[in-house]
Amino acid sequence: MNTIAEHIADFLKGYPPFNHLTFDQLSEIASSIRVLNLEKNKELFQVNEILHDSFYVVASGVVNLSVIADAEESLLNKCSVGDLFGLRPFFAKNNYMMTAKAREESIIYAIPIATFRPFVANNSEVLNYLLESFAVNTRNPKDKENLTGKLISDTVYYSDQQSEMQYFQSLSYNITPLKTTSSTTVQEAALAMTASLKNSILICDNDVPIGIITDTDMRSKIATGRYPLTVTVDKIMSSPVITVMENISLAEAQLLMLKHNATHLCVTHDGTDKSTIKGIINEHDLIIAQASNPGVLIKEIKRCQAPKELKQIRDRLTDLIQTSITKNIPISHIFNIASEINLAIIKRSVELSILDLGSPPARFAWLSIGSQGRKEQLLLTDQDSILIFEDVAADKYREVKDYFIKLAKKTTFTLEEIGYNLCPNGHLGSNLLWCKSLTDWVKQYDNWMNTPGENSNEISSVFFDYEIAFGEQKIEDTITNVIFKNSKNNTLFYDFLGNDALRKNSPLSFFKNFNVEDEGANKNKFDIKTRALLPLIDGARLFALYFEIRGINNTFQRFKQLAISDTKHAEIYLNCAEAFLILSKFRTVEGLKNDSSGQFINLDELSKVDREKLKNALAPMRELEELIKSKFKLTQFS
Repeated sequence: MNTIAEHIADFLKGYPPFNHLTFDQLSEIASSIRVLNLEKNKELFQVNEILHDSFYVVASGVVNLSVIADAEESLLNKCSVGDLFGLRPFFAKNNYMMTAKAREESIIYAIPIATFRPFVANNSEVLNYLLESFAVNTRNPKDKENLTGKLISDTVYYSDQQSEMQYFQSLSYNITPLKTTSSTTVQEAALAMTASLKNSILICDNDVPIGIITDTDMRSKIATGRYPLTVTVDKIMSSPVITVMENISLAEAQLLMLKHNATHLCVTHDGTDKSTIKGIINEHDLIIAQASNPGVLIKEIKRCQAPKELKQIRDRLTDLIQTSITKNIPISHIFNIASEINLAIIKRSVELSILDLGSPPARFAWLSIGSQGRKEQLLLTDQDSILIFEDVAADKYREVKDYFIKLAKKTTFTLEEIGYNLCPNGHLGSNLLWCKSLTDWVKQYDNWMNTPGENSNEISSVFFDYEIAFGEQKIEDTITNVIFKNSKNNTLFYDFLGNDALRKNSPLSFFKNFNVEDEGANKNKFDIKTRALLPLIDGARLFALYFEIRGINNTFQRFKQLAISDTKHAEIYLNCAEAFLILSKFRTVEGLKNDSSGQFINLDELSKVDREKLKNALAPMRELEELIKSKFKLTQFS
C-alpha cells in the first residue's frame, strides 16, 4: 500500500463511521480517495448543482454549508476535521440543496460512493450510524458532547430542527402498480410499461410479489442482448422483492434502497414478501416527500395570498405532528418545529392585513402570547395576542390606534379562518384593551406588577409569555426590560404569582386517584390542562422571572435552565421538565385523536400502563409546590 493511502486510512479510523471498519477495509477505500485542496472561499459544490460521485471528509480546515433563502445567505453548519458532508448522493437523486464553501484553506478527502457503498450495505454499524445521524441530523447519535467528527445532513433548508422531522414522515406511494405473472414475455411487459408510462412492473403469484422488472433491467439485460424479447419475465426479474410496511418513513425508505442498491420498494399488507401487494415506492416518491419538509412549508407560507391557502398548510402541519408522534420524535423537537411554522402563519396573516389596509402609520409589534408565546401550540387551540405601536403625537393617537384595531381585527379573523379560535377571555390584539401605545403598555405592566392586588381581575399570567411574530424587535425588548426591572425584589408580585400558581385544583385525590370532572360535557374526564400542565407552566414562569432568565419562554426549556441557575434544586426542575413533556404528549395525542384541544382525557380509553405513566408524571408537581411555598412569602393573596 502506498504511503498516502496508508496515511489516509490511519486518519479515517479515528472518526465514525470509519472506526467500525477494519484497517484493511479502510486501506481499500483510501486507495481510491481523491485529495482536494480548497483555497479560502472556494466552493466544492453549489445549490442545484448535479450530484457528485463522491462524498467528503474534512482532513484539515473548515467548510461552511449554507443556503440562499429570500436573497439572504444562511449558514447551516460548519464542518471541521473529521466531519462528513455531501452525502446527498447516498439518499436522493435530485441536485444539491446547499453550497459547500471553504471558510479557510482546507484539505478534503473525496470518497467515491461506488467504493464505499458495499461497506455500508454489509456493515450494520456503519448503516445504523448513517441512519441515526441522517435521520435526526445530530453531530453524534450516541454522544452529542464528545464526538470527534460528525455527519451533516444535506437536506436542510433553514435549521437542523426544521429538517429532522421530514425523515420520519410517512411516504405517499402508488397504490396501482403495474403487475403481471411469471408467464408473461419480456416484450409484453415492455409494451405494458410503455403504455402505462411506468418504469417498473411487479411479477406476482396470486397478488403476492415474487419479483420486479425495472427500466434498468430492460437496459442491462435485454438491450445488451443478454436475453431475447421472447423470454418470460421470470428470467430477468430481480428477486426477492424488497418489501415494506405502508407507514415506512422517508429515512427508512432511503436507507433500505441504499442497503439493497434498489430503486423500488414494494408495499405489502404485512411488510413481507408473503402477503399481498398494496403499492410501490420509487425514488421519485422520495423526492416528492422531501418537498413537504418544514422548511418548504415556511417558504410556501410566504407565498400564500388567502386564508384558505394558509389553512391548507396548517392542516399539513397537523399531519406532520401526527406522524412525528407516531414515530416517537421527542416532543421538545416537535414544539420547536411547530412553533416556527405557526409563527410564519401568524406573520403572513399580519402581512396580508397590511397589504389590504395599506402601510402602517407607525412602527409596531404583534406579540403572540400564551401557548404560542411559549412555543407550545401543537394543536389548533385559541389564539392570544397583543399589539403594541410606537408612541405618536397626541393629535395622531386616535387615528393611529384606529388603524391598528382594523389591522388586528383583520388578522385575528384570518387566523380564525385558518382554525385558531378567538380567545374566550378576549386576550386579542383586536381588543381595545390590548391594542395600545408602547407608553400605555409600559404603564400597564407597571400597574400589574407593582399593584397586583388592585388589578387582580385584569392581570393574566399569559401576558408574561410572549414572542414577537411581526414588527419591531426593539418594542418587545422594551417590554422585557420593564418586566425584569419591576420583578426585581418585588415581593408583592411574587406573592401574587405564587398564590396564582398554587390555586389550581389538585390532579390527584388523597387516595392517589385522578380528580375528574363532576358534571358537564366532560364528566368523568381528567382536565390535563388545568390540573396538570398549567401548574407546571405557572411554576416555570414564576421561577424564570425570579432568576431573571431572559429569552426562554418554553416551559421545558425554562425548567432545564432553572436546573443550571438554581443547582440546589436541579433535580426538582429536571423532574418537572420531563413531566411537562410527558403530559404535553398525552394532551397532544388526545387532541389529534378527537380533533379537539386535548384538554380533557378520557381515562377509560387509556391502557393500564398509560394510566400509570400519567399518574407518575404528576408526582413532581408536589415537589414544585413545596418549593414555591418555601421560596416565596405567600401571605397577602393566600
